[in-house]
Amino acid sequence: MKYILIIDDDIHIGNMLEEVLTNEGYGIYRAYSGTEALLLLSREKPDLILLDLMLPGLNGEDILPLITGIPVIVMSAKADVDNKVNLLLEGAADYVTKPFHTKELLARIAVQFRNQTASGSVSSLVFEDIVLHTDTHMAVSGTEQVKLTRTEAAILKLLMQNPSQVMTKSLLLDRIGRDTPDCTESSLKMHVSNLRKKLRELNSRDYIESVWGIGFKMHENT
Repeated sequence: MKYILIIDDDIHIGNMLEEVLTNEGYGIYRAYSGTEALLLLSREKPDLILLDLMLPGLNGEDILPLITGIPVIVMSAKADVDNKVNLLLEGAADYVTKPFHTKELLARIAVQFRNQTASGSVSSLVFEDIVLHTDTHMAVSGTEQVKLTRTEAAILKLLMQNPSQVMTKSLLLDRIGRDTPDCTESSLKMHVSNLRKKLRELNSRDYIESVWGIGFKMHENT
C-alpha cells in the first residue's frame, strides 16, 4: 500500500482528500501545521506528500526545503507563474492550483508513483561495504556472500532504502506484509535476528541496530 501525507490546516479539504484517496486504496497520514508535519516525518516516511502552502506556524514554503527523498505535490491558490517556478526549484515535484478537480490530482499522484517505480527498478542497493542484489536476494561484501530469504531481503531492502531513518515495526510490517505473508508482528523480531546473523557472516559486524521500543535502522560504521 502507498501512503500519502496530507498537510493542510483546512479540515474540510483534508477530510475530502482523505476520503477520495482512501477510496483509491491509499493509506493516509494527516498533519495540520508545518511543525506537526515535521514531527510526523521524523517517525514515518510516506510515499508522497500533498502540501498546502498556507499553514499555521511554519508554512509550506518553510518546510518544503526540509523534505528530502519524498515527492511533494504543492496545493495552493497562488496561481502566479513565478511562485510555481520558485517552488519547483525548491524541490516540489508538482504544483496544483486550488480549486482543483480530484481527477486531475489523482492523475498527478499516479504519475509520481509511476516515476518512482521507473526510478526504483534498480536490481541492487549499497550501504557502506554491503551490496544487496534484490533480484537474487544475495547480500555481498567483498568476496563473501550470503543468501537471504525473501522476507529477510525485503526487510534489508527497506532499511537500505532509508538508511538514516528508524523504521518502526508497524511501518516495516505494512510495507513488506503484502509480499511476505510469513512476516507477522510476532515473527518480525525472529526474521530480523536471522538477518543480522547472516550479515555478520560477511565480515563479523552488525549492519542493523535495534532502537529500543521503536524499531530498526541501518548501523553506520563510525
